[in-house]
Amino acid sequence: MTNFWEAPPEQLRQAMLKEGIRRAYLVGERDGSGMRASHPLYEGIAAAVSADQRDYRAHQGCFFEIGQESDHLLSAHVHWTMRGQAAGGVRFWSYERGEDFVRDGLRLSVGMGQKCALAGLWWGGGKGVVARRPDVDHLDPEIRGKIYRDYGRMMSGLRGCYVTAEDVGTRPVDMACIHQMTRHTTCIPPAVGGSGNPSMATGTGVVVAMEAILEHLNRGSLEGKTILMQGLGQVSQAMIGDMLQRGIRSIIAFDIDGRVLDEVKARYPGAPLELQQIAADDLGPFSIEADIFAPNAVGGVLNPRTIPLLKAPIICGAANNQLEDVQRDAAEIHQRGHHFVPDFLANRMGIVNCANEQYGTISTDPAITAHFDRVNPNGIHQRVLEVFRRAEASGKPPVEEAVTLADELGRQEHPIWGNRGQAIIDDLVASGWAEMSPLRSVLAYDRLGV
Repeated sequence: MTNFWEAPPEQLRQAMLKEGIRRAYLVGERDGSGMRASHPLYEGIAAAVSADQRDYRAHQGCFFEIGQESDHLLSAHVHWTMRGQAAGGVRFWSYERGEDFVRDGLRLSVGMGQKCALAGLWWGGGKGVVARRPDVDHLDPEIRGKIYRDYGRMMSGLRGCYVTAEDVGTRPVDMACIHQMTRHTTCIPPAVGGSGNPSMATGTGVVVAMEAILEHLNRGSLEGKTILMQGLGQVSQAMIGDMLQRGIRSIIAFDIDGRVLDEVKARYPGAPLELQQIAADDLGPFSIEADIFAPNAVGGVLNPRTIPLLKAPIICGAANNQLEDVQRDAAEIHQRGHHFVPDFLANRMGIVNCANEQYGTISTDPAITAHFDRVNPNGIHQRVLEVFRRAEASGKPPVEEAVTLADELGRQEHPIWGNRGQAIIDDLVASGWAEMSPLRSVLAYDRLGV
């Protein structure tokens, strides 16, 4: 039997089609001891997840579906829903192994729950992942429309236990396609009543976190500081604008895409920017002297290969899951005397910006801007100070204290709909969700037959 944990996701997709499987799930045992699979094809994956001690944290469910229009392998991962429905973006990415595909959903869903809990939002942790097919042109608008309409259908079929949003590889126009097929989505374009792209708010939030850690360390403000940035996407570019307003001395930034560098130069002419194009495996920039290093690209960049190279005393960036292995890498950073601001403390504003779209949108919304406030106990500034005070008192790495605090808050039940997500998952299993075709499932649940 093929080991789909080791094999590319494409092999899993083909095996599902061969066996006539369009849907499958892993659901968590109530005692947190592991996950069970809907089909024998997924039993190896269930066993691997259950045995994992890094990214599996008593998840309530992982759902997999092959889209009716696109034939792409889609997934949705639900961590905890005690505080409310699982919320988080859908990532569109290429994966070499099934393990990478599943792990991304597991760890990112945990991170989303941590963000929501620390931000005081009544949402749980969720994440969507779509595996790119190697034989398909993913820039083709028609193909993308099919993929994201399929993802919208999947959201409708899951009945709201997970609410999706924008993430890496997904664009606002893609979110509009999802919205065509479901109400269980946020980050939709303003033209259809949504909050739109949250990059500006996310960038500001990371800059606020930088200010907080500088305050905690009695190192003044951002004025006159040198920032080293990895990745120059939309969030990084928003951060540059905020930091320039705060009198930054210089920004040294590197990216693998020369076109992005040209875009930044054009956007900020005359700014104190030193931009470098590098190869994906070039570790040289990690050893550049700076006051703060901001990892703003992909996850797992802080690991045994890169941590010994770091010269910056503070690490605070926008990327999700910056530590390759949380316990191992957090301990190494702590022992070397660096100050790491956990990503889920700093980069929360994406989910904050879009989480409560259903209540309407307001220009300069105080429910959003309050997270930039220096005195708000749920704001980024105070949460960073709280976590680092706890870490100083315990002697533990700040990440450990941030996780402990997030878990404490994450177990608080929503005052009205506590853990309703688990009830929905139980009903999905009982009603035979995995045996239904995606389209038939939605229509069967629709009592009006629309």
